[in-house]
Amino acid sequence: MKFLKTEGPMDSQQLAEKLGLTAMGVRQHLYALQSEKLVTAVEKKVAVGRPVKIWQLTRDADRLFPDAYAELNVALIGAIGETFGQDGLHRVIESRGKRQQSDYAARLARAPSLAEKLNHLAELRTAEGYMAEARAEPDGSYLFIERHCPICVAATACMGFCASELEVFRSVLGAGVQVERIEHILRGEARCAYRVTAAN
Repeated sequence: MKFLKTEGPMDSQQLAEKLGLTAMGVRQHLYALQSEKLVTAVEKKVAVGRPVKIWQLTRDADRLFPDAYAELNVALIGAIGETFGQDGLHRVIESRGKRQQSDYAARLARAPSLAEKLNHLAELRTAEGYMAEARAEPDGSYLFIERHCPICVAATACMGFCASELEVFRSVLGAGVQVERIEHILRGEARCAYRVTAAN
């Protein structure tokens, strides 16, 4: 399941090669996981032969990965909103964002290039449970990808967390760097992805 999380949807043959198992053995595991509603498959047409099944994780599989105390977070978000109102909740999210920004900025200060900043940021975010990676694109831009969201339940309850993290990325990567979210787990997509472009 880790490969489906970190590398995205794939067929049983691809999984078998990565795991060093037979495709038949992998399919048996996948069907067992499917019965537990942890994976699902879609058929993809190929040039020759029968369509192949492309397997991917379901939202139910998120519970098998770090969730950063989801129930507690949602309860705290509700309590803050009830006690201090939406303005108070906004200030809490803003405070969290400032702490993240300060911490990341200090850790990225010695990275001389955008590529190195992104790689180091990916390491920091992975340590926090986001399964992050930075990837250079042929057009000179970068993709910053997070395949897991350990605060997903909290972010679902309060979209302000997602907006705050986008602003944190923009701030720590510096002036002249454009950061655009192009995929979003909360939209039902398999990952959060950001296109990062340096000014010419």
